[in-house]
Amino acid sequence: MEYEREFASRHSINRKLSKDSIHKKLTGVCAGIAKHYDLPRIAVRIAAIGALIVLPIPTGVAYVVASVLLPESKYK
Repeated sequence: MEYEREFASRHSINRKLSKDSIHKKLTGVCAGIAKHYDLPRIAVRIAAIGALIVLPIPTGVAYVVASVLLPESKYK
């Protein structure tokens, strides 16, 4: 189980999903998701825009709910 030990040592167990207030464009939801999953912010934003074009109502509702429920990052 080499993979599990390597993954556990590289990523923090106590990391929580939160909005990124430093790199935000609107509310920081996409930047927070990108930071949590170690993805490029531009890729998450492009995926969110693509989802908004394909499924506008569910994506809009999910973004609003995430912006209300996700806490602000305590690291500024």
